[in-house]
Amino acid sequence: MYKSNFREWTLDKIEETFGLQQVRRLPILEELLAHEYQADAYETRYLSNLSEKYLTLGGDNWNEVELENKFISPLIVFSDIANQKYSYFLERELSITLGEYELSGKVDGMIATGFRNPKIPYFCLSEYKRQTDPNGDPTGQALIAMLVAQKLNNNQKPIFGSYIIGRDWYFMALVDNEYAISKDFSCVADEVFDIYRILKGLSIQIEKLI
Repeated sequence: MYKSNFREWTLDKIEETFGLQQVRRLPILEELLAHEYQADAYETRYLSNLSEKYLTLGGDNWNEVELENKFISPLIVFSDIANQKYSYFLERELSITLGEYELSGKVDGMIATGFRNPKIPYFCLSEYKRQTDPNGDPTGQALIAMLVAQKLNNNQKPIFGSYIIGRDWYFMALVDNEYAISKDFSCVADEVFDIYRILKGLSIQIEKLI
């Protein structure tokens, strides 16, 4: 039995070990990305201000904790994604035994059932400041957490995920042994409204799963 932390995993290693395959599109991800939502005047001011502060206060040079606290969590919390059925949790442990591997690690962020403590996760988030990071591959770390979440759901439900590299957000979905990754969405352009729109759609997708 091998004990392995999430930070050790890359896309290649996950595919070779667990038989996952990247595809260009998954219907469940396309549905999430196509969710329609029009920000009202208050939301528009808030999102524009958040994006402007990223630019004017040196967001590209923030470390992971600063990126999380100054931008990611304020945006996710503002999307009103928490209630008494599911909520947004930070730095929580996920673990499972899968084949000969004991997989475990802290997930930077997750949306899971429960409101005091996470129970069953449906969305896993990984954030990094730079494309190449000494603590691991952000895409691989997000995917391995999603795989653990899938197994905790007994392989019966799609799992969503996201990884963030500085100003760029990528959304993911995992269904059976196939996963897909969206294009990048920049938080310092009008695409910040797309990120918000997708997060609003995530609530609807999770409601369908629980």
